[in-house]
Parts: sequence; structure tokens; C-alpha cells
Amino acid sequence: MSLFFNVTLQLLEGLLYTLLIFGVTLLVALPLGLLIAFGSKSKFKIISAITRAFVWVIRGTPLMLQIIFFLFLPTSISNVAQKIGIPLDVALRGEVALLIMVCVAFSINYACYFSEIYRGGIQSIPAGQYEAAQVLGMTKSQTFSKVIFLQVVKRIVAPMSNEIITLVKDTALASVVIRLDLFTVAKGIVNTKAILWPIFYAGLFYLLINGLLTILLGKLEKKLGYFKV
Repeated sequence: MSLFFNVTLQLLEGLLYTLLIFGVTLLVALPLGLLIAFGSKSKFKIISAITRAFVWVIRGTPLMLQIIFFLFLPTSISNVAQKIGIPLDVALRGEVALLIMVCVAFSINYACYFSEIYRGGIQSIPAGQYEAAQVLGMTKSQTFSKVIFLQVVKRIVAPMSNEIITLVKDTALASVVIRLDLFTVAKGIVNTKAILWPIFYAGLFYLLINGLLTILLGKLEKKLGYFKV
């Protein structure tokens, strides 16, 4: 029983870091994804082309590769700066710095995926609604915030739910960099104690989180059900 209790405490500590990565990623990626979606739809071809190319690169490469890239980016910047005579040292040191770069990688990756969902939702709104709002004298910002946005949210709840649930599982990829997340803690216990069940025990935590998210997102979809799509 004491072994089970100790393992539970260690996994709960790892769960806190997993939830931290998850929460920070959502907090940053949801609004950033909307900005990227606007960039993709920009009337300025240069902005649109650059944004679409960036999204294509991020969506076309593995998340683990991006984590490693952002991990070594500060060190590379420091090396280049010192070679040209600029005394700049932004190399990563400590678990906190590594955790920050993991969150950066996750946020940018998911912002690009969210942007495509946003873009599809915005484009699915009939043009007549924009025209009607214009006739009523609404500005573009008023049209989007008061007429379009909630309808877009209704249309994208289902695909967003899939990405959010995937994000919970993808946090395990942080184990390539940090030693604090749920999956890494479980793997460490397996290696040190020579027992296998903590891995499956950790899986129950992932299932619990995703179960709660499924319920919450389902309730959100029902609340937005008065929009006919």
C-alpha cells in the first residue's frame, strides 16, 4: 500500500506539470490561432503567403522536431551573436527554462492547427450575413464580434475538441526534454522500481482528463445549439 501511495503522489506531481503545459498551450494557442487565421485571410498577399507558408511548415513537421528546434534555438542565437562580437547569452539553464521552451513549441504548433479550424469556420459563414451587417451600418469588428464569432465557435467546437483532447496526449512528448511531466515520472518509476503498472496507472490520469474535457466541451456545444448550422 505504501508503494502505491508513493507512486500516486509522484504521478500527481507529474500531473501538475502536464496540466501546466496543457493550460499554457491553450491559453496562448487559442487567441494566437485566430490571429494566424486572419493573417492567412489577409488581403495583403505578402502577409497571407508568409502566414500560409509558416502554417504549412509547422503542420508538415513532427511536433517532437519542433520541440527540439526551440530547445536549441536560444543556444544557436547565443553562438551566432558571440561569433559576430555581440556578448549575448540566452542559453537555456534549468528545468524551468526548458519547460518554457516546451510551452512555446506546443503553443505555436497548436496555434497553427487551430488557425486552420478557425479559417474553415469563418469561411463557412454565408456571405449574406456580412452584407446584412454592412447594410445595418456595422463596422467589420462589430460584424465579427456580434454576428459571426459565436456562429464560428458553434461550428468549430467539434474539431477543436478533437485537437484539445489530442493535446492532452501530446504532452507526453515533453518527456524528450523535461523530467517533470506525468509520462516521464511514470517512466522513471518503471525504470527504478522495475515494475510496469505505473505506466498504465498514468494512463488512467490521461483518460480522466480527457473524460472531463469531453463532458465540458459537450456542454459547450449544447449551449451553442440555438445557432442553426
